[in-house]
Amino acid sequence: MTDPARTNGRVHTDGQGHASPPRQPAVITVTDLAKDYSRGSNVVHALRNVSLRVQPGEFVAVMGPSGSGKSTFMNLVGCLDRPTSGSYLLDGVDVPSLSRSQLADLRNRKLGFIFQGFNLLPRMDALGNVMLPMVYAGVSGQVRQRRARVALDAVGLGDRIHHRPNEMSGGQQQRVAIARALVNAPSLILADEPTGNLDSRTSVEIMAILQRLNQAGATIVVVTHEPDIATYCSRTVVFKDGAVLSDQPNRRIVRAVETLARLPPDTADGPA
Repeated sequence: MTDPARTNGRVHTDGQGHASPPRQPAVITVTDLAKDYSRGSNVVHALRNVSLRVQPGEFVAVMGPSGSGKSTFMNLVGCLDRPTSGSYLLDGVDVPSLSRSQLADLRNRKLGFIFQGFNLLPRMDALGNVMLPMVYAGVSGQVRQRRARVALDAVGLGDRIHHRPNEMSGGQQQRVAIARALVNAPSLILADEPTGNLDSRTSVEIMAILQRLNQAGATIVVVTHEPDIATYCSRTVVFKDGAVLSDQPNRRIVRAVETLARLPPDTADGPA
C-alpha cells in the first residue's frame, strides 16, 4: 500500500489554490513487525517484518492459508500479544511501549472484537452482553442501557434484547457480538472469521451489516479464509509464510444486500 503523502511542513492544495484538509492519521501503522515463537530448540517465525497501513474508513480482508501468519497478525493488531520486534501504532498510540494495564485500557477504548465463536456469556441476555464493554469502561448504568439498545437496534435485534444466547440462532448471536463490538465507538473493529460458523445466507447477512457500518465510517479488518467473503471488502491483504504476499484494492466490491436479494428466503430458523 502506498504511504500517504508527507507534508514536510507544506500545505497541500487541491490544484486550484485551495488548501486541502489534513489527512487523518492511519488507524493501523505496522513497520517491520515480527513475531517469533520458541518450540523446544526451534524458533518459529510466525510473522516476518510486516509493514502496512490501514486508513480510517477502510474495510480490509486478511487472508492466507493455515500457518500463513494472518492470525498472529490479528492477535498483535488486537493487542492480545506483543511483537518480538518492529513497531505498531494504533490510532497514533505506540502499542509495544504500553504496560499490561494500559494495553487492556487501549483494547477497551479503541478496539471492538467479533469472533467466530461469538464469545457471548450464556447467562446474560443480549442487552447484558452488549453492555459488558461499557462496564469495564466505567460508563454509568443509564448510559449503558441506552447505548446497548441503540446498538442492538442497529443490527436488527431491538425486539430480542432480553433473549439469552441459547434462545437465538447463530446469526442472531453474531449480531449481538457485532453490537457489542461497536457499542464503545471503537477506532477499529476486528472480526476473526465472523462467518465461519454460519450458513451461506446468514454469512451474507452479517457482511451486509458490516458493510453498512463501514459505509457509516467504521474501520474494519476481517480475517477470513473464504474468498467470497473478501469480495465484500474494499481491500485484500494476503499472507503467506509470515509475510505479506499481496495487498490489493478490490476493484469490484460486491454489495451484500444485492447478493441477498438474489437468494431464496430462508424461514427455517426464523430471522437471522
